[in-house]
Amino acid sequence: MCDSLIVVESPTKVKTIKNYLGSHYDVKATMGHIKDLPKSKLGIDIEHDFEPTYQTIESKKKIINELKKAANNVQNIYLAPDPDREGEAIAWQVAEEIGKKNKKIYRVLFNDLTKSTIMEAIQHPREIDSNKYDAQQTRRTLDRLVGYQISPVLWEKVKRGLSAGRVQSVAVRIICDREDEINRFIPEEYWHITATLQGSNPPPFEAKLIKKDAKKIKINSEAQANAILDELKSASYSVEKIERKEVKRFPLPPFTTSKLQQEASRGLRFPAQKTMRVAQQLYEGVKIGNEGFIGLITYMRTDSVRIAEEALNDVRRYINQNYDASYLPARAKIYKNTATAQDAHEAIRPTSMGYKPQSIKMYLSNDQFKLYQLIWNRFVASQMNPALFDQTTISIKAGPYLFQTKGSIMKFPGFTILYNESAENNEVDTEFGKIIPQLSEKEGLSLLSLKPEQKFTQPPPRFSEASLVRELEEKGIGRPSTYATILSTIQERNYVRLEGGKFFPTELGVLVNELLVQNFPMVMDIAFTASLENKLDMIEEGKIGRIVTLTDFYKLFEAELNKAKTKMKNVKREETPTEHICEKCGSPMVIKWGKNGKFIACSNYPRCKNTMNVSSDNNSSQKTTETQQTTAAICDKCGSPMAIKKGKFGRFLGCSKYPDCKNTMPINIGIKCPVEGCSGFLTEKMSKKGKIFYSCSRYPACTFALWDKPIPEPCPHCQYPFLVEKNIRGKGHSRAVCPNKDCNYKS
Repeated sequence: MCDSLIVVESPTKVKTIKNYLGSHYDVKATMGHIKDLPKSKLGIDIEHDFEPTYQTIESKKKIINELKKAANNVQNIYLAPDPDREGEAIAWQVAEEIGKKNKKIYRVLFNDLTKSTIMEAIQHPREIDSNKYDAQQTRRTLDRLVGYQISPVLWEKVKRGLSAGRVQSVAVRIICDREDEINRFIPEEYWHITATLQGSNPPPFEAKLIKKDAKKIKINSEAQANAILDELKSASYSVEKIERKEVKRFPLPPFTTSKLQQEASRGLRFPAQKTMRVAQQLYEGVKIGNEGFIGLITYMRTDSVRIAEEALNDVRRYINQNYDASYLPARAKIYKNTATAQDAHEAIRPTSMGYKPQSIKMYLSNDQFKLYQLIWNRFVASQMNPALFDQTTISIKAGPYLFQTKGSIMKFPGFTILYNESAENNEVDTEFGKIIPQLSEKEGLSLLSLKPEQKFTQPPPRFSEASLVRELEEKGIGRPSTYATILSTIQERNYVRLEGGKFFPTELGVLVNELLVQNFPMVMDIAFTASLENKLDMIEEGKIGRIVTLTDFYKLFEAELNKAKTKMKNVKREETPTEHICEKCGSPMVIKWGKNGKFIACSNYPRCKNTMNVSSDNNSSQKTTETQQTTAAICDKCGSPMAIKKGKFGRFLGCSKYPDCKNTMPINIGIKCPVEGCSGFLTEKMSKKGKIFYSCSRYPACTFALWDKPIPEPCPHCQYPFLVEKNIRGKGHSRAVCPNKDCNYKS
């Protein structure tokens, strides 16, 4: 008979924990938060210390009853939701619901789901951390105050359905600011000159012009380049200096959340949400043959690079047993956290060196294996010796000019035998492996050719998922648990779009950002938002109080809010003249904003109600409100590229040669229709109320449709051709769920 109850969040954890513990422990899952603020109203009593009003989530009433029933039959209750602020809030909620005077309630933290960690936590339980709970409540209150009070202003001034977020809106600002930088950027011409030279020993080699008269040279025009070339053609070339040195390249620390998201984005092409979903699966446990469910990695929401001593000893033993002795340092490498890092959890690492990626590959999905191998390799590499390179730098004199060439040859691979960080934008190290002939100082060289090359300075690059996560981290915006949600939310709200792996602000995003920056300068200030994150950390540490923090914030926020209600530009009432003439009454047509975005309307409204949709060039009635985005798809009527467009029923592909060619196609999201015998594919659509759904491209011949976003991964339980994404209310992340009604799989 059970004498103890363990309460966790995920049903997958239930299987893993039961796999380790005996029949004396009952294990139940809350499936996330069991209480939340009301959807229909603010739910925060501003006049009484910002007291929140929580309601039981309707779908969780059955779970609460099951928890109460289970609690009645045991003496000890161990609350084991995730070891973060949200988990602490869930523990607090459960304690309020099932706590009784004759029951002993403990809080336990599982940094990983291994038997030793679970037993250690149960043997050394703690109380619920009221400071951590206060930090979570403060964050939730701040988000509710901003979101529920700014959004109605946007409804009134722009259109209904818009929303603002304390952190998400700042992320949109970062993308809009970068786009503004790109638009304002003026390219500057510059020139490179490269000489191909020959010494007494082959092969010929190239060297780049870097200095004149010992000063860094900058060539701004073709005329200047030609004048230098004339001098160089008649110059004598000789080796002035040769420098040879050994260069060390050190391994990186094991992954934090943001670094894992960045590397998975660059190397595996995983969106941040997918990275976190797969990492959650690895943390909660995967069925490994007859061993049952095994937690394979430590907790995946962390900004610490700390490694437990036991894990350090394990990985050093592993390196010693599997690699040459030259790969193992004399002492373990201890990595230092940044000043702002929270050290509650270790870095992300394998829970045991006994589960090599290749040895358990058969039990993992393809994505699970890729991510697990990435985490494994980075962790093991972090405790290896550095790579050693012989770097040679040769300086070549040509009259008053100086050329230089460099080459690096690997002397010892070190940690790179196992792991190399992926480069952003396919950057290549041009020095590595470059062959430089044997030369000696003062040696004369023959000039074989001179190559001038015109170049232009480039604007700053648009953000990728990886670089945006890095920017958010560096600016102090959000925390490890929120990055993936921020990236998905700003796309779902149609404020930005991800095209070709880069973020572009939409027309709506630019408009809303402009209004928010003008009217809520404090809320939209990057440094201020970062300072709030620091205050949340200080509340968790018990250094400042929740009420003082909220009072100080609201005093400033309320002033901006009241001013915005009267001063914010009313876009709904604005009319931008066009060259169009109303075909019905002959009046000028104007651009307005409505519930579906921009549209063209007769200026004689309401006497004349003629309208048309805004086109990409504002010169036709083409049904799209976005700048034309061409794709790799080709029009099957005229051979031109197809472009992504947005119309009354959502996004679609339209010929880029419109109006000469009016061909259209649905957008293929890469998933076949699951209806047996159907040759269609799933495509994104929009309902009359503006909600995105997914249906078969062969509609109305095939009526298959669903609301949840499909994920192109087969169900690991029933092999249904795809999963769907379900948001976990109040948790800030989503899980993958099988849409097959006969299958209960949830990640």
